[in-house]
Amino acid sequence: MIVILLYLQLNMKNLKIHIEISPKLYMKNPDSSELGRKIVASSIEMINELGFETFTFKKLGERIESPESSIYRYFENKHTLLIYLVSWYWSWIEYQLVFATINIDSPLEKLKKTIKILVQPTSVDLPTTYMDEILLSNIIVTESVKAYHTKEVDHENEKGFFKTYKQVVQRVSNMVLEVNRKFEFPHMLISTVIEGAHQQKFFAEHLPGLTDAKHGKDTISEFYTDMVLKVVR
Repeated sequence: MIVILLYLQLNMKNLKIHIEISPKLYMKNPDSSELGRKIVASSIEMINELGFETFTFKKLGERIESPESSIYRYFENKHTLLIYLVSWYWSWIEYQLVFATINIDSPLEKLKKTIKILVQPTSVDLPTTYMDEILLSNIIVTESVKAYHTKEVDHENEKGFFKTYKQVVQRVSNMVLEVNRKFEFPHMLISTVIEGAHQQKFFAEHLPGLTDAKHGKDTISEFYTDMVLKVVR
């Protein structure tokens, strides 16, 4: 199974984040070397620029001025690289959920805060990591579905490739049940909120006729918060 460890040093003067991703997703841990970190950081930039279909390891090698073969020493192919990025993102989201709700006692207020984190646009690039969280968030909206809408999804799920995403859904589902223990569909609700919010963000940027989201307003967050609270109650 995939093992995700979040080390949280909750010190207001010195907050450090370290996320470990399952070794099944890489040949060599990219976090263990400067080249590996460069591969990950540059792949985020390029997938955001080019799209996942156009992105290749050959182009990545040219960008980082390293042989294509050196990238294959870290990742088997670009599909597992995408799953690695998706796993990192959801681990980072789980960190945010833990940190943002740790001192909130009210189940309702905790759920409201959590929904906002799940669906609001990412606007912070943390200096404590080599990841660009804003660009990675863009990739999650436009490309993450390609990580699991594949013929190999069942096999990869058995290997635990998507556990980070499922951990977040489970965590928030538990919050839903804290508000209403009789609610029958917490997982369906939360996964629908997450995937729906991604679609609405994409529509707002590219197909505005399919959404009521407005630039400069937190419309998507307001919509899903209102929807969740009405459904759960």
